[in-house]
Amino acid sequence: MSPRAGLTTDAVVDLALAVVDEGGPDALTLSKVAERAGVAAPSLYKHVKNLADLRRLIDLKVVKEMAETLRTSATGREGGDAVAALADAYRDYLRRHPNRSHALVTAPDESDVELSRAAHAVAEVVFAVLRPFGFDHAQAVHGTRCLRAAVQGFAGLEASGGFGRPEDVDKSFEVLKTMLVQGLTAYSGKAER
Repeated sequence: MSPRAGLTTDAVVDLALAVVDEGGPDALTLSKVAERAGVAAPSLYKHVKNLADLRRLIDLKVVKEMAETLRTSATGREGGDAVAALADAYRDYLRRHPNRSHALVTAPDESDVELSRAAHAVAEVVFAVLRPFGFDHAQAVHGTRCLRAAVQGFAGLEASGGFGRPEDVDKSFEVLKTMLVQGLTAYSGKAER
């Protein structure tokens, strides 16, 4: 194999994401990425330290993509409309990339400043959307966790074929969004601080 011209760390991460998108996170190996890159596996070490480093770079890219996706969806919206837009954007991302959800379910190690900062950016988008509800910081954290759990859970069940009944899944998601907005509204007036 001859080295592929223009191979960069970003290109290696993109190739690795293609492996993950096709086969899931367990399918990722350096040899599969090297094969896609048209290089020998040791050539990847110019761009990544090892498989763990590559997984971290994938997580970083996915979390940054999610932050931008959510930020874009919420721009110009407020209140329930912004919550619904966030939920739609989160679900749409996971529908397009169901095998990337692993990057969004685990809090990063606090010693990884870059990944922690990226994860914080996702939370900040949600905090901004929840601000009009009048939440204090603790309430915003609880609301963010519940919103994330509901949408991540729904999208995960949907991706795994967990909704076997014939009723329209899109309608179920509309119900979920309504329940989230109503719940957040109720919580804003009744929660313990």
